[in-house]
Formats: sequence, C-alpha cells, structure tokens
Amino acid sequence: MELAEDSLTFHRLSEVSRRTRLRLRKYSLISHMRGLWFARKLTRHGIVVVTGRYPAPRVLNRGGIIDVKNCEFYEGVRLEVYKGGILTIGNGTYLNRNAVVIAVGRVEIGNDCRIGWDVVVMDSDLHPVDANDQPIESSPVIIEDDVWIGCRSIILKGVKIGRRSVVAAGSIVTKDIPPNSIAAGVPARVISNNPEKAEFFLKKIKSVPTSD
Repeated sequence: MELAEDSLTFHRLSEVSRRTRLRLRKYSLISHMRGLWFARKLTRHGIVVVTGRYPAPRVLNRGGIIDVKNCEFYEGVRLEVYKGGILTIGNGTYLNRNAVVIAVGRVEIGNDCRIGWDVVVMDSDLHPVDANDQPIESSPVIIEDDVWIGCRSIILKGVKIGRRSVVAAGSIVTKDIPPNSIAAGVPARVISNNPEKAEFFLKKIKSVPTSD
C-alpha cells in the first residue's frame, strides 16, 4: 500500500516538474515573476504570466471578486470590477495589450479564449439613462470557451458569445452570437455559421504570435 502511494506521489511530482519545464520554455522566469506581482490583487488565481512591455497590466478592484485561472496578460491590460461584481477568466485564455474588462455585475470569459489588443468587454454602460441618481445597470456578459475576439472590438452588456466563435476586428457586439459562428460589423451580425470556417480562423490565430 505504501509503495503504491509513494509511486503515485512520485508520478504527480514528475508531472508537475514536466509541466513546469514546458511552461518555462514558453514563458520566462521574469514573466512568471511579473505575473505573481499582478496576481496579488486577484481574489483567486492559478499560474498567471505577464508578457510584453510596459505599461504593466492593472487591476482595479472596488470590492468584487476576480477569479483567474492559468492565464496570460500583456501590457496595458486593465481589469476593473465594482462592488459586488464578479469577473472570471478561464484556463488558457490570454488578453492582449490594452484590453479592458469591466464587471459591474458579472463577466465570464471561458477557457482558451483569445482577446485581441484594444478590445473592450463591459457589462454596463457605467452611467444611468438620465441624470436622476439612478443606480448603474448591468447585464451579464458571457464569453464561452475557445472564442477569438479580434482587435478593437467592443462587447457590450447582456451579450453571450457561443463557444468556438470568431468576432472580427473592429466589431461592436450588441446581441448574442451563436456557437461556431463568425460575426462582424457595427453592430456585429453573423456572417457565417459554418463550423469549418470558424475552425479555420481559430487554428490560424493559434499559429501566429499573440503580440509583437
């Protein structure tokens, strides 16, 4: 029994060592150290790395919850969460330079998502409809797994983007996008719901550097 437990422990340590070596090949020790410094303001986090140049990514937590798994952040990224707000970012997701995510209520970003540079994701307009001291309204934003959002796109409140979808650069998303779709335009509309086309673009973005 003890031999079996020792063997299992050795296997786990070996696996952790292997994954650590692979991670250090992809990300430098400095990126990991910067990630630790960035992650100190997160409520919960996995292994976070910060790559790119300056300015460093920022966290503005006004009393909410920020739960980030194993993720990568580039320079200029800003995570902003208001009192009572919840922001979750899944495993394997990266946010490219100057991306901004604002959660007044709830924003969920899934696993293995690619958020392009200068993208804005927000679940609120951050102001009332009129000037009468009304509370700021919010509506959840949900970005499912394996979604690619092109540079300078804006994802507005109350939107759900289905898994394995692509949002073209410069789009403004105001309505739900179904899974395996390609959406583009202002406001964004679905231009293809062919899973093979979506898969082609997803493979293409995985094969190129995420930032220069």
